[in-house]
Amino acid sequence: MTDRLNALTNELQKRTENFDAALITSEVNRMYFTGFKSSAGLVLATRDEAYFIVDFRYYEAAVKKVKNMDVVLATDFKSELLKIIKTHKIKNILLENAGITLAEVLRLEAWAKDAGVSFIKTSALDDAINSLRAVKTEEETQSIKTAQEIAEKAFEKFLPTIKAGMTEREAAFELEFLMRKEGAEASAFDMIVASGKNGAVPHAQPSEKKFETGDFITIDMGAVYNGYHSDMTRTIALGKVSERQREVYNLVLQAQNRAIEQVKPGASCKDIDAVTKDFIYKNGYEGCFEHALGHGVGLEIHEKPSLSVRSKDVLKPGMVVTVEPGIYLKNEFGVRIEDMLVVTADGAQNLTSAAKDLLIL
Repeated sequence: MTDRLNALTNELQKRTENFDAALITSEVNRMYFTGFKSSAGLVLATRDEAYFIVDFRYYEAAVKKVKNMDVVLATDFKSELLKIIKTHKIKNILLENAGITLAEVLRLEAWAKDAGVSFIKTSALDDAINSLRAVKTEEETQSIKTAQEIAEKAFEKFLPTIKAGMTEREAAFELEFLMRKEGAEASAFDMIVASGKNGAVPHAQPSEKKFETGDFITIDMGAVYNGYHSDMTRTIALGKVSERQREVYNLVLQAQNRAIEQVKPGASCKDIDAVTKDFIYKNGYEGCFEHALGHGVGLEIHEKPSLSVRSKDVLKPGMVVTVEPGIYLKNEFGVRIEDMLVVTADGAQNLTSAAKDLLIL
């Protein structure tokens, strides 16, 4: 089996003894364990063997790409799954909770009814996979770094094109086009371009609002490379800024710098979030920053760990997280600054190199 599947088995044994195999159904987790992207397929991992079941569309490519796992051609997924179950005398199979629908669970249970198989619908498999995915290998971190470099190149090329009269929607389209030209597989998420009053909405969608002189423009963007995501936010000014805008921007930047200093092994994600919010609130902006300080990034744009008030996560070397404080003033403007960091053995390395000093175009 692959190192990741061996690690999964070891992780599962810490959490439960009541399993003979694990069935991995979600596209993102199939890709994590196989290294192969497909819109359909199943990974069945026993305690000592693993199978990747795919249909004819993917079989030839999977045979070439997937190593240390048996690739099984399925004309009928039910038949192939039941063959493996009977071969290994499997009785208890762990299911993903987040990666499977109720309809799929009911279908699986109907399939395996005659084989006497029980499907275990606890969070054990999800928790084990999330724990593994939270800590990135050097190869994974390099893919994330490359995705970030692509986004930054696009951002630098975009800045000179910003002018009064450009709409938020036009800006988002141009940025995604530039990322694609630089080698992105896709945009990491629905890009946020929010100007003026719209910037006071943390997850504002690009609209037909035109950029105006004196606007703060918040751009939240990321690229996908080799399946891995990046995430960066910058807030820039068009033409001029007021003293209040400058004050808020500098406060957010100070808050982010303070938070980044706390990103290190053993740090409580909840505590980093709390200390950062406390700093902003004590400086006169209580209630103006209420979303989580950050989140993990990898094969998905939001994954473990979470830097939030409810988080129980503790940072470990290899985790990649965002740090993105903001201040949002209703009907006025908003400021958010976001970097992406990888936790190292003794601190953290910032994967984001785009300048953060207040930029007035």
